[in-house]
Amino acid sequence: MRTKNVRGIVVGTNTRKAAFRVLGALGLAFLSFVLFVPVVEFSDPLGTAILDRTGRLLGAVTASDEQWRFGAPTEIPDKFRHALLEFEDHRFDHHPGVDPLALARAAWQDLKAGAIVSGGSTITMQVVRLSRHGRPRTVREKAVECLLALRLELSLSKEEILRLYAGYAPFGGNTVGLEAAAWRYFARSAQDLSWAEAATLAVLPNAPALIHPGRHHETLLLKRNALLQRLHRLGLLDAMALELAQAEPPPPPPRPMPRLAPHLLDRARRELPRGGITGTSLDLEIQRRLTQILDRHHRILEGNHIDHLAALVARTGSGEVLAYVGNVGEPGHEGAQVDIITAPRSSGSILKPFLFAAMLSDGEILPNELVADIPTRIAGFAPRNFDQQFSGAVPASEALSRSLNVPAVRMLRSHGIGRFADLLKTLGLGTLFRPADDYGLSLILGGAEVTLWEMTALYAGLGRTVMGVRDQEVFLPSGRKRGSREADSGSQVSGLHPSIRSGTTGLGESPWTTDFRPLSWRVDATERGTPSPFDAGVAFTTLQALLEVSRPGLDASWKTFASSRRVAWKTGTSYGFRDAWAIGVTPEFVVGVWAGNADGEGRPGLTGHSAAAPVLFSIFDTLPLGPFFEEPELEMRELEICSHSGLRAGRDCGKTRIAAVPASSLPGRICPYCRIVHLDPGGRFRVDGGCEELSRMLHPSFFILPPAMAAEYARRHPDYRPLPPWRTDCRPEAEKGRISCLYPTQGAKIYVPLELDGRRGRFVAEAVHADPRGTIFWHLDHHYLGRTHGEHRMPMAPEPGEHLLTLVAADGTTLSRRFVVLRRPDDVVSP
Repeated sequence: MRTKNVRGIVVGTNTRKAAFRVLGALGLAFLSFVLFVPVVEFSDPLGTAILDRTGRLLGAVTASDEQWRFGAPTEIPDKFRHALLEFEDHRFDHHPGVDPLALARAAWQDLKAGAIVSGGSTITMQVVRLSRHGRPRTVREKAVECLLALRLELSLSKEEILRLYAGYAPFGGNTVGLEAAAWRYFARSAQDLSWAEAATLAVLPNAPALIHPGRHHETLLLKRNALLQRLHRLGLLDAMALELAQAEPPPPPPRPMPRLAPHLLDRARRELPRGGITGTSLDLEIQRRLTQILDRHHRILEGNHIDHLAALVARTGSGEVLAYVGNVGEPGHEGAQVDIITAPRSSGSILKPFLFAAMLSDGEILPNELVADIPTRIAGFAPRNFDQQFSGAVPASEALSRSLNVPAVRMLRSHGIGRFADLLKTLGLGTLFRPADDYGLSLILGGAEVTLWEMTALYAGLGRTVMGVRDQEVFLPSGRKRGSREADSGSQVSGLHPSIRSGTTGLGESPWTTDFRPLSWRVDATERGTPSPFDAGVAFTTLQALLEVSRPGLDASWKTFASSRRVAWKTGTSYGFRDAWAIGVTPEFVVGVWAGNADGEGRPGLTGHSAAAPVLFSIFDTLPLGPFFEEPELEMRELEICSHSGLRAGRDCGKTRIAAVPASSLPGRICPYCRIVHLDPGGRFRVDGGCEELSRMLHPSFFILPPAMAAEYARRHPDYRPLPPWRTDCRPEAEKGRISCLYPTQGAKIYVPLELDGRRGRFVAEAVHADPRGTIFWHLDHHYLGRTHGEHRMPMAPEPGEHLLTLVAADGTTLSRRFVVLRRPDDVVSP
């Protein structure tokens, strides 16, 4: 008895050891299987497709191997899923990647036929075969497919395997993948396919060459309808749906892909080299309208040999791009392939609003204070206004709205070139790669290159800065505030995607943030910007000045109509008439336009006002009408200012008014131009206590500009009153003839080139006299040159070296300036 028990214990122990060995071997085999059997991967190149914000196709290009292939979709449409599984692998959800019943059935069919007529492959095995690029159908290859299919099922979910199949299955010709097939055969996304269309695409990979759409219609219809009947028997579609589905015609031959945003498509290929389908923020309807507008204006501009035109539309709040036309013209037309939106071009005057805002923000100017607009020459740089005229003095906001070059250059010199260049970089200009001194004062007039993409973003940033302080109380295009019952219904806004109507950004944050951020064209973009360096008051005051920019053509009289759209906008024209800019912003939209020639050829009349502005307002006319920016009252302060100078009123200012100015502009300079003047009882002559009794004097306030400003200012302002003359019996020495030398300035370094005949060249010195009828006597190095009346300009041809210019007024007042004439232009030194 004991022997039997011992023998049983030994046998039981051996059995357990054998079992452990078997389990260990199986575990080792499984581990080896997982570690050493590779998971199939697809390295096929992908084409690129872009969709609008609602999923409509904007354009697509093939992969590098000329296949229409966009990769695995993010999800499988239900109709296609049911049709595919019923046709290809109805036990897909239950087998481990290999279906023994299907393999047995296929083997029996092959034996009966004496050839391979069925493979018995599951969808998982077909995914493996697709990844191995059509290797011969042999027993050995089938075994490898089975092994890899089992491995694939361990690594991926059933949903992921279906997505791989839908992304890489052949659908006839060079069409690969479900999405490519849906667009090419039915001109719609796979998500929008009907039952008949889904069934058609489900049967195509089974024999894509035999039943290619456009050929073999009968074979295709038979397979499709048979599948539809099976789906009907499963209860997936009723009798009526079955009848309608079977009545649908077969697809025509593959359709050409749309080209509604070709330059954005090219940009997507550059920025997303992996390819695939990318959702964009564009709105197809706005894109089409923008293309039509540019085509119409392009036909007009072509008459002046202006061959290229670009524009984009974006939402001010979010920076989402709604339309993107990088250029016009037929494919292959010279320069038409250049995406002007991202191409660096000379800025012209398009940067001026940001200098104005910077100086307001730093308290350097008040919005309407007078700035000098006089003949100016700085180290050989002599800026001129577009109309070749001077105003003497002009309010800073008017200098901006009129885009005057001379005040802008003088303001930049006062503010600092380096400070301004650093600000522009902070705001998002990535094209300023040179040191600030390399740009010099021409930075404000087009000396730097910018892109339409970045500049449009900067103008949107100004608008966003204003709107950001309104506690997210956003006005819809209807003019009603969000939150009201009427506004939330969206009934007043048609033709726009719901995300536009509702004011949402699509970026997962509040619509309005006070930052300068890049524009975004992708729906999954997460662009982040820099906090605005301006407060809302500064931004609003800047946009208010831009509201006064003179509009082109029939739009010039827009103020006479209460229903007119209010747009803050600015033009720019580069040196040599090579680039024409126009950018406008409202609370809802920002629009940027560029016109010119891609090769940089200049054309007469190629200006922002005549070439780009009409396009800008044609675009705005197609967008929903909305209100203008509201004044941010919390960011503004009331200030008593001089009505003449726009500066903070002093005690001698006779005429003042209360104006709202940005809080950051305070305290502001006190007006230095107004002063109390003592006149005789008749008010005709100036007097003082030495020649008139105090009780008999009149004491009015006079607005008196410096001579350099007063001369031009008086020509444009007939109401400007010069100081009355002194009565002959009293004239203080301090008030003798006031004269000013405009050019050359003290210490100026001048290079005077030779004339064409080799003679020494000349330059023209310029001065002003406080008395419009005054006389100035000119002396160079103590040698008399002549005298001038009214217009005080004197040509001279000095030798290289140091010189002394002396001006003498008729009353003996003397003014001297030392300057240097250089031998070579290389000797010129920047200020």
